[in-house]
Amino acid sequence: MNIIIEKAQESDIDALSRFYDEVNDYLASHINYPEWKRGIYPARDTAENAVLEGTAYAARENGRIIGSFILRQVPENGYEKADWHFPSDYDNIIVVYTLAVHPDYSGKGVGRQLVHFVVDYGRKNGMKAVRLDVYEKNEPAIRLYQKCGFQYIDTVDLGYGKYGLDRFALFQKLL
Repeated sequence: MNIIIEKAQESDIDALSRFYDEVNDYLASHINYPEWKRGIYPARDTAENAVLEGTAYAARENGRIIGSFILRQVPENGYEKADWHFPSDYDNIIVVYTLAVHPDYSGKGVGRQLVHFVVDYGRKNGMKAVRLDVYEKNEPAIRLYQKCGFQYIDTVDLGYGKYGLDRFALFQKLL
């Protein structure tokens, strides 16, 4: 599988929006580990905002988006509740948001390739750590991050209770 991972452009917004809809449609009819919902999250505005701020990435095979993620140097509200084991501001920490793999490519190593890209990107750009959060019942994502060397930090409330998402596991990989 020849996957190209690159920063998403404005011309990718429609394709990213369709990608999110396809992922959410699949989750709606299967075990929805992340508890994502079509039209709520991730949705077109997720793609638009991330592309316009220059933080969206797309993974493509033969031009088709098969995976995506967002990289920011801004923590989720609630990250301050955890002891990350070293003092640092977010000038040298990258936070992964909305990492997703198209269901047609599930179990084929695409998620691992996305995570390795993020870690390599962080190293090349002088980051000291990669951080992320996962809904505490998203067992496949938790296994992926642990296999990729991320360490569990804590489980906290990130303020998404109105969506039925109260607790998120925080993970970190020091670079």
